Amino acid sequence: MVKVAQRCNLACDHCYVYELQDTTWRDKPVVIAEESADRLAERIAEHARDHALPAVRVVLHGGEPLLAGRRRIEHLVSVLRSALQGLSDCDISLQCNGTLLDPEWLDLFRQYGVSVGVSLDGDRTANDRHRLSRNGRSSYTAVLKGLELLRRPENRALYSGLLCTVDTANDPVAVYEELLSHEPPMIDFLLPHSTWEHPPPGHDTAATPYADWLLAVFERWYTAPVRETRIRRFEDIMELSLRGALPSAPVVPAPVVPPVSDFIVVESDLSVELPDNLKAAYDGAAATGLNLIEHDFDTVARHPSVVAARGEGPAPLAADCVECPVVRLCGGGLRAHRFRAPDDFDNPSVYCADLRRLTTHIHDRVVADVRELFGRAS
Repeated sequence: MVKVAQRCNLACDHCYVYELQDTTWRDKPVVIAEESADRLAERIAEHARDHALPAVRVVLHGGEPLLAGRRRIEHLVSVLRSALQGLSDCDISLQCNGTLLDPEWLDLFRQYGVSVGVSLDGDRTANDRHRLSRNGRSSYTAVLKGLELLRRPENRALYSGLLCTVDTANDPVAVYEELLSHEPPMIDFLLPHSTWEHPPPGHDTAATPYADWLLAVFERWYTAPVRETRIRRFEDIMELSLRGALPSAPVVPAPVVPPVSDFIVVESDLSVELPDNLKAAYDGAAATGLNLIEHDFDTVARHPSVVAARGEGPAPLAADCVECPVVRLCGGGLRAHRFRAPDDFDNPSVYCADLRRLTTHIHDRVVADVRELFGRAS
């Protein structure tokens, strides 16, 4: 993930980059420089060559990445394509808020094969609970204009999906159907990045408001007569649930490890950081002290904090999680959501009760349906 811009034209109050515990973005260049883009491309190509990587994924991110400007974005994607030509396939995507998309941006993305994801939290009321512009005005109409452009036939192949942050004050089925009206190929539902010290709205260890919200969406999505879109969170739980559940399939137990952090963040000054959701924990939580000027990606991969973020270090999960019967389905939740001083990340997720209910319900639902189907077939 490359932070091409360190500022945003929106002021979302649930933003984990600007509104939570971390302030390190203030000390970084507002946008990535062209010479930094050149160095980044060299380092990625070096790593791809050394390890014979068949493919590399690069996500352009921010802030709002389009604030970097067309010339700078075009330079970055062109040097990435050039550096990896003949070495690896290069999958470049961009996650934006949709308000700045215009025909010229889409022409550029078609030229270089850059897919685009957009953040949207529901209809105007739901979206404007949090996702307002810096002057306090609604961002909804501008987002819809961007989505209309993405849905045009010439741009449709670039449209990767929608990212929605869950707010339990919004009606879950209404939010899902609003998102569905924009014809996304995939929807990602994001739990608000929170910790035990700064819990999410409505948090109660004796209740499961986030699971209840997501399960209302799940039932609407799962029982539809046709599959209307993909929902990554649900599909991942279903896949894990069905391992070994089919009568004819071998039992392949899922490893008891936390969710893999399969990306590294390169900031606009070429410093290398851990997944940026860790910024919800404390100031500087994502820092590694490494940078691509002095260090290659092999050095990054060996760094103890990176090893821990991948779930490969000693005791990657809290003891309560290791003994939990649903840990193979939830993986203990995101590392950021497990933070509480003085134990750091050696805790269950602040969403523990929600994850247990969510994964148990989906597991029991799909396993029962598949076994019934096989029973009828036999």
